[in-house]
Amino acid sequence: MKSFLNSIKLDYLQRTRSYAFLITLCISLALAYSFVPNPNATYATVRVGDYIGNYNAAWIGYVTAIMASSFVSLIGFYLVNGSITTDMNTKVGQIIASTKVSNFKYLLSKVLSNFLVLLSIAILIFVMSMLLFFWYGKGYAFDLMLFVKPYLMITLPALFFISVLAVVFEVFFVRYSILQNIGFFFLFGFVMTLSMKNDTYFNYDITGSKIVLHQMEKQVKEIAFSDTRISSAIGYSKNDKRIVKRFDFKGVDFSTSFLLSRFVWMLLGVVILGLSSLFFHRFNTKEKKTTKREKVIVSQQKNMREIVLSGLPLATINFGIYPLIKTELVLLFRNGKQWLWFLNLGAMLLLTFLDIKIAHQFVLPILWFLQVSRLSNLTTKEVVHKVHYLAFTSYKPLSRLLVSQLIAAIVLMLFLASPLLVRLLVVADFTAVLSIVLGGIFIVLFATTLGILTKGKKLFEVLFFMITYAILNGISFFDYFGGFTAQSYYIFKLLSGVIVLMMLSFMFRMSDLKRM
Repeated sequence: MKSFLNSIKLDYLQRTRSYAFLITLCISLALAYSFVPNPNATYATVRVGDYIGNYNAAWIGYVTAIMASSFVSLIGFYLVNGSITTDMNTKVGQIIASTKVSNFKYLLSKVLSNFLVLLSIAILIFVMSMLLFFWYGKGYAFDLMLFVKPYLMITLPALFFISVLAVVFEVFFVRYSILQNIGFFFLFGFVMTLSMKNDTYFNYDITGSKIVLHQMEKQVKEIAFSDTRISSAIGYSKNDKRIVKRFDFKGVDFSTSFLLSRFVWMLLGVVILGLSSLFFHRFNTKEKKTTKREKVIVSQQKNMREIVLSGLPLATINFGIYPLIKTELVLLFRNGKQWLWFLNLGAMLLLTFLDIKIAHQFVLPILWFLQVSRLSNLTTKEVVHKVHYLAFTSYKPLSRLLVSQLIAAIVLMLFLASPLLVRLLVVADFTAVLSIVLGGIFIVLFATTLGILTKGKKLFEVLFFMITYAILNGISFFDYFGGFTAQSYYIFKLLSGVIVLMMLSFMFRMSDLKRM
């Protein structure tokens, strides 16, 4: 038991003692601050019809709890998945596979480590929610249980189940991180849609937010003396002038069946984990690949002819950048499973034939998000494959290696967007064309900067997902490719962001080179 707890502790410490986790905490702190908008803010996070709650303890406690349950669950998967792959790459997994640790025990330790990471973020949001109450909730009494209760009953079970899913997806998809990212995105959306369609059965809601919204709607109906259906929403939405009414939210009395359902969700996660342990590869995937490769080598040796060294072409030295760009492009195209290119080609066809506005606002960001694995691997593959000492001591690593990586990634992004670019050029919408070009450069530099800074892929994958999710929900603040904004000042802002990111990426890489 002691070794089991130590493995959880060490795994948790390994994840939290990194720049990526520190940056994630800072972002979580800013996100938690936005969960409760300033009373004069132009947006709302939870609204019930034309009503928003007064900033008493119940409203702030429950709103931040359901926002944390929804958003941390959504981005938490991308934050914690990859722990098994890390053990595989660092060869720790092979050591564990040689011990008596069972598959279930190992996977459970990963789940609990994932849960502790997400719990750390939830605790930060919890503390911020109380600080926001003392800031905004003047005149209302403070009740600690109105903060503890929703986080305990709503947020924590959701985070535990997401921690299980992160491990389960790794078991079945092994090294295919792009399938994990896309698969979870669609699964989460499907489950959320399915749970929201039913107005009575709160037990099927993973995030646990539905029962809170139902109670809020009930209280608003009592205030408004109306039995008509009230539309409520969770998420960032524009706070228009019609939403001026306030009400005192009194909290939720959780039924026994709801509390039992939260326990069942956690128990279901353990059951799914147990079934997944039966299919766990136990780090023997490379052995199968090596065996196949050896057979190919043996068959090639049988047909091998004598090599005459004098007949080989002379080696030439080429310090140009073109060969590096070509190599980086090949690496980008070969990254991931080849059949995933059918998704890219399908999205490019949609860019060609769909309404140009829909293609620009929705299809393009999805298509670019499908490249998240390629972009996140752009400047981290040298570190992952332990060849960064060789790469960083090459001839002009800044002006040749880093520049070739940037050019190759930008070419890929613009190639994917080329059908839309051609259509916009035909209609002479040069502002939109320039926005897309700058957007492609911006997201490449964003991936490059975060990859160099954190030496990993996780932070970029999480932030890129958050940005794409916000764009698909119509939040124009995160528009980096001109899908919602066409003013000239937007081009200036985007160009400024590109210049800043370029300077940071070169500065961080130069700092790495000086430490070599």
